[in-house]
Amino acid sequence: MTLLPDILALLCLALGLLFLTGAVVGLLRFDDPLQRMHASTKAGTLGAMFTVLGALLALQDGTAVFIGVATLVFLVLTVPVAGHILGRAIYMSGAHFEGEDTRDALAGNLPREPHSHGPAPEEDAEETD
Repeated sequence: MTLLPDILALLCLALGLLFLTGAVVGLLRFDDPLQRMHASTKAGTLGAMFTVLGALLALQDGTAVFIGVATLVFLVLTVPVAGHILGRAIYMSGAHFEGEDTRDALAGNLPREPHSHGPAPEEDAEETD
């Protein structure tokens, strides 16, 4: 009776592909580096986890289960830390992000470089006049 595990494996693989596609769309669509980071870490991790889970269900082998579980544990332990470090680097580098002019919860807590990526919005407006 391998029909149920095969169906679950196919559903997990399809769900993983859906999340990975969402991560790619988020990377291409969002302008803000923090939003891009959010899309790639959250949706990419879920997509990878569902893909590995689908492969585990499809293979049903002891070695594959061990490697798959180790991969899932590795993803859960490393991706949030990497996302945090990446977000902190984005903030400290001075990259522009949406909403920074209205509220900056990290002001005074982390050093931040002035905008160094392209002209400031005021300079761009003066050049077009």
